[in-house]
Amino acid sequence: MHTQASVQSVADTARGIVLATVEIAARPEHVFRALTEPDQVVRWWGSDEAYRITNWQMEIGVGGRWRSEGRNADGTSFCARGELLRVDRPTALSMSWMSDWDGGQTSVVHYALEGTTRTTRLTLCHEELVDRPDACRAYAEGWRLVLGWLQQYLAPQSTEASFLLRLNPPRPNFSGDMSSEEAALMKLHFGYWATLLKAGTAIAYGPVADPGGTWGVAIVRAAEMDAAWALTDQDPVVGSGRGVRYEIFAMPQLMRGE
Repeated sequence: MHTQASVQSVADTARGIVLATVEIAARPEHVFRALTEPDQVVRWWGSDEAYRITNWQMEIGVGGRWRSEGRNADGTSFCARGELLRVDRPTALSMSWMSDWDGGQTSVVHYALEGTTRTTRLTLCHEELVDRPDACRAYAEGWRLVLGWLQQYLAPQSTEASFLLRLNPPRPNFSGDMSSEEAALMKLHFGYWATLLKAGTAIAYGPVADPGGTWGVAIVRAAEMDAAWALTDQDPVVGSGRGVRYEIFAMPQLMRGE
């Protein structure tokens, strides 16, 4: 068994199974996002000493395809791919797994997420590795690293930090051709952020006139990334079914004038 800051990973070579667990200081929904959203996966999955994921694609839904590409520390490239077998957001995710470093052998990875409003216990089971003891042990070590990176990425900050929130519209010309229902929804959205600005939670917010299509931005102060995601969860546009999506970026240093 291997440990890395409460990460546990064990290879059962007789059964061809890897079991790994980790406690993460974030809500299950936010852990699920970090595991599936391309803009998040490429930020946390990897290290300069081992390897880094450089591209991640995933079609959320049973039968959806996923694919990852990356680069090893020695500069060589790799890829892995498969199909989603189960999607129960945000408590379970299963996928077939084929990687070029494993000779294209097919196995199956299951994620199970159990948690509260503040923490998540993530259990991973990588199975169908029977009669492949070396691969089983290698995957156990690999998942120990991966879950450690995920835990660190979602770890709460010790002090209040700044975050940049980008609001991506459902289509490039959204600001110019939105329907009356969408306009009413955006009015609620701006009202929500006006309240956060008045409370001091938001430092600034507003639309960005990008020639490729207008998008929204906000800069907020929050104790941790999880708290920043919680702010987006309460935005009226989130969960509206209109295809609006947030991205969040930590700002290690925010310079402000008086």
